[in-house]
Amino acid sequence: MDNEQPHQELVKCVVVGDTAVGKTRLICARACNKHVSLSQLMTTHVPTVWAIDQYRIYKDVLERSWEVVDGVNVSLRLWDTFGDHEKDRRFAYGRSDVVLLCFSITNPISLRNCGAMWYPEIRAPRKSDLVMPDQGRALAHELGIYYYETSVFTYYGVNEVFENAIRAALIARRQQRFWMTNLKRVQRPLLQAPFRPPRPMEPEVAVVNSTYLENMTTLLRQQYFSDMVIICGAKGFPVHRFMMAAACEAFHRLLANECVSLSAELARSSSESSMVSSMGDATTGEFNEDTEYLIRQDQAKQMRVWDQIKRRSSCQILPLSDSCKKPPDLYREVNHPAILSIRVVKCDKIQHATSQTQTIVTMSKLISQTVMQEIINFTYTGGLDSSAFKQQEIRQAAEMLGFHELTKLSQFILDEHLLFDKGFMLQFHTPLPQRLRDMYVERSLFADVTFDLDDGIHLAHRAVLMARCDPMKAMFQGHFRESTSRVISFPGVKMYAFHILLSYIYSDKIPAVDPNRCLELLELANRLCMNRLVNLVEARVIDQLQQRDRVCGNDDQVVEIALSLLEPVKLHNAHHLADWCTWRLCGAYDRVCRARHLSAASRDYLSDNRYPPVWYVKEFDYYQKCVNEQSKEQKELRPTTSLQANQQTGCLCFTSKVRRDSEPAPDVTTALCRSSEVTHQHQPTAPL
Repeated sequence: MDNEQPHQELVKCVVVGDTAVGKTRLICARACNKHVSLSQLMTTHVPTVWAIDQYRIYKDVLERSWEVVDGVNVSLRLWDTFGDHEKDRRFAYGRSDVVLLCFSITNPISLRNCGAMWYPEIRAPRKSDLVMPDQGRALAHELGIYYYETSVFTYYGVNEVFENAIRAALIARRQQRFWMTNLKRVQRPLLQAPFRPPRPMEPEVAVVNSTYLENMTTLLRQQYFSDMVIICGAKGFPVHRFMMAAACEAFHRLLANECVSLSAELARSSSESSMVSSMGDATTGEFNEDTEYLIRQDQAKQMRVWDQIKRRSSCQILPLSDSCKKPPDLYREVNHPAILSIRVVKCDKIQHATSQTQTIVTMSKLISQTVMQEIINFTYTGGLDSSAFKQQEIRQAAEMLGFHELTKLSQFILDEHLLFDKGFMLQFHTPLPQRLRDMYVERSLFADVTFDLDDGIHLAHRAVLMARCDPMKAMFQGHFRESTSRVISFPGVKMYAFHILLSYIYSDKIPAVDPNRCLELLELANRLCMNRLVNLVEARVIDQLQQRDRVCGNDDQVVEIALSLLEPVKLHNAHHLADWCTWRLCGAYDRVCRARHLSAASRDYLSDNRYPPVWYVKEFDYYQKCVNEQSKEQKELRPTTSLQANQQTGCLCFTSKVRRDSEPAPDVTTALCRSSEVTHQHQPTAPL
């Protein structure tokens, strides 16, 4: 199609019908804006056709093809056809969008031809129109000829059909030239093994792109539940203890030892009455009984859970102190070249979504504000600002703080004398998410929230949950009871699924997933609207099932797992896993066709897409039957190989010496006829 414009839909319309019904005049009336007079209609019909190149030659014809239909810009291209040129007419149907079927009200035969001839011709082929091999073989058997199939797309049978055509020709020639020895070993046309269609491609999981760095950047900018302030000169940087402890060894030792001891002293300084009061309000905060829960809790379990938390992490969750008019704080100097002191302050009135206990760390003059800002940016985002980049100062500060990844990156940039892009810098940032998982998912250091699960409790950090999960952000930042509760009941969730969820939240990766327990994890990920986690679980489960297929060799277990997962995973939007299970079950249709718990739609799909297909199974059975019959015939016709038989065997009409001495020589004409009869006995009724 020529002159196609952007933002314009091009519609190809083919006009068909009997000769002399007015197809060409209809097209000319629309394309050329011409009215046909009565005298023109009464003239004798002369077969004509309207050429498609009119749109390229005449600008006015092209402009008249443009119009706006329901707000859509359309260019209508009309294609005329000869009513009596069947072979030429079929070329016009290619890539047509619509076909106009025309008839004349003065010719009833043209109306009957619309249904009898034109509609079958213009109708697009369907699956039921395909000719199956048994239909072609039945016609070949009726005609007494051989049947072969070929495909130029897959190159199936191309050489085979011509080789057997040569065999048929040579056999016919051997009947006429029986004395030619080179034609003796020519076989009759061979059987053709049925074409086994290739198995459909195994579905692949399209994993949603990671937003880990974007989420951590949001965590830095929004300062969700920040519990640490780093003082450099006259400027303070609000950060999170768990992030800085994972990045720098100096902060890890400081926060894990000094801060915990100070927090314990700070907790002991609170009165007993305020501690009891805070325990009673641990799960309700300042809300009354009418306040809405985002996650429905079991009130009877809360006190038992609080007792477990006190025994497990008494130094991690600090009680509120409402009786003290002035919040207490504790101070301690630190013997470190980069850190001067640490102070733990407990605040009464702080803004929402901010930790009540703040850890203030004062840095020495060896670390400037700009360098500290770059260290914090690299910790959260994995990048450095090239405009404010000071290689030597950052390397020295990172070395003093024990930030090994940043030290290596700075040294590499100093050695190469250039600044690499962010993708290169991320290679040095990769170990940090893994350390977050190892330090906080397994050991729950610096945790500030506890989840009460069906089979236990698990600690986490509100800040990273809010940054990585939107429902968690709404729960902790919105006007729900969970926003101030220290214990959050999470019914329907078990430790196994929640542990993998936290591994994903902290490190953006998940460990191996047991296919038998993947449903609870998929349900949790879908419940929290985490599409990437759903994709990662799908990929892990598929990898596990593929490995079992390769290692075990017995795929019965894989088929059973796929059969049990097919219907439930659809409820949790695990469509890639559902497609893989369907693909796997199509290859084992004989074992799953009688499964009763499958839906009717799934059974119909498996039946229509089973592999190998039904027609191939029938063809292969027929091929095996023919091979067995042919081998049986060859055994019956196989000549004896004894020495006496070889001595009495002659060539054509000439007998051997032993036979010539013992028997009278037969007539030559009789021998030739007998040889011809034997030859005809083993030939098909007709050549290819």
